[in-house]
Amino acid sequence: MQLNAIQVREALPWDRLIEALNDIFTQQVYAPVRHHHSINVPNEPQATLLLMPAWLEGEYLGVKLVNVFPGNNRHGLPGLNSNYILSSGQTGEPLAQLDANELTARRTAAASAMASGFLSREDASDLLMVGAGRMARYLIPAHMSVRPIRKVTVWNRNEAEAIRLADELKAQGVDAEVCPLNELEFAANRADIISCATLSTTPLIKGEWLKPGAHLDLVGSFTPTMRETDNVAMQRCAVFVDVRAGALSETGDLIIPIKEGAITEDSVVAEFTDLCNGRHQGRAGLEDPKNAISLFKSVGDSREDLAAAILAYQQSVEV
Repeated sequence: MQLNAIQVREALPWDRLIEALNDIFTQQVYAPVRHHHSINVPNEPQATLLLMPAWLEGEYLGVKLVNVFPGNNRHGLPGLNSNYILSSGQTGEPLAQLDANELTARRTAAASAMASGFLSREDASDLLMVGAGRMARYLIPAHMSVRPIRKVTVWNRNEAEAIRLADELKAQGVDAEVCPLNELEFAANRADIISCATLSTTPLIKGEWLKPGAHLDLVGSFTPTMRETDNVAMQRCAVFVDVRAGALSETGDLIIPIKEGAITEDSVVAEFTDLCNGRHQGRAGLEDPKNAISLFKSVGDSREDLAAAILAYQQSVEV
C-alpha cells in the first residue's frame, strides 16, 4: 500500500491523531537514536541520510528515511525528501509506504496541540502564530481543534507572507489578522497561546511579554544554535518537552539558557510520557493553574512518526 500526501492528510484527522499520539506515549516503544550518514555527491554539497526507526514488539515496525540534499535548491528541486516504511512487527512484511513530509508535518502540529490540551487554559481563545511558512498552516488548525480559538493573529518577518496566510485563513472562515512587524510585543501581550515555527537563531518572543495564564508553543528550533524565545521566558515558564533527552541535546531554546546558567536541566518539569501516563497533571498540576505560564518545546520523536503511520495505515485499510 502506498499513501501519497493527500491520502496521508485524509487519514490523519486531528482528533484521531492526537489520540494516537497520546496512546503511543503510554506504551513500550523501542526508539533507537536516529542514524546520520554523510553522503558525497559529485560536484554538489555533501548530502545527509537520516534513518529514524521505532517499533512495537509483535505489532508494528517503522522507519523514516530522510534524504537531505542541499545542492538541490540551485536546481529548483526540494532539498529534503522523505518516506516512511511501515512493516509488520510479527513477520517483517511491508505494510505501507507513506509520504513522510505530510506525515511529519501533521504529527508535529498534533504534538503541539496535544501539549496545548494539557498545558493551555481551557478558555484560550486568542492565538498568535509567529511564522507564516508551511508548519504554520498545520499548527493553526491543530490548535483550533483543542481550544476555542476565536481570533488568529499572524506575524512573520516577511509581512507579505503573513498577509497571504491571513487571507487563506479568512477564506476558510477564520477571524484572522496580520500583526505589523513592529507590533509583535503588543500581540504577544494579549495572546492566550503563542505558537512559533521559524528558523530564527535569535529570540523573537520575550519572556516579559507573556501574560499570566499564557501558553508558549515552540516548534522551530531544531539545532543548538536556533532559538525562538529568551532566557527570561525559560525562567518564567513551567517548561515541558515532548522528549527530555532529545530536547536537552538538540534545541538552542534549552541548550543556550542552560549553558548561560539561566536554567538547569531540572527546570524541565515533565515530558510526554509523564503527561500521557498521568504522572503529571499538566496545567492542573502547577501552582496557581489560572495564572501559571506554560511552555512546550517540541523536537520530534520517532514514536510520533510510528503512531501517525499506524493510524494512517489502519484508517486506509478500513476504507
